[in-house]
Amino acid sequence: MKIASVAEVKAKFSAYLKASEEELVVITRNGKAVGVLLPIEDDDDLERLALAYSKQFRSLLDNARKEIAAGKGISHDDFWNDSELDSEEPTEERSE
Repeated sequence: MKIASVAEVKAKFSAYLKASEEELVVITRNGKAVGVLLPIEDDDDLERLALAYSKQFRSLLDNARKEIAAGKGISHDDFWNDSELDSEEPTEERSE
């Protein structure tokens, strides 16, 4: 992990961007972390990052956790069993 000030990153942005391909770069202002450059290897990484910072997605997860705590969820095994059954259902073919 590298730590650099906003001024350093601004002056050498390309170098820090390249460094972020290998390790996390924490950006500081007045000694306090204010941002981060991190490696993104593929579209899945980008999607996970976007979801992690999505207020709507976090709200959905919070509501789901509350429902589970209230006994309204389904077990892990039941979820996967239902998913497998859904994927085994035959699909209708279109006739033209």
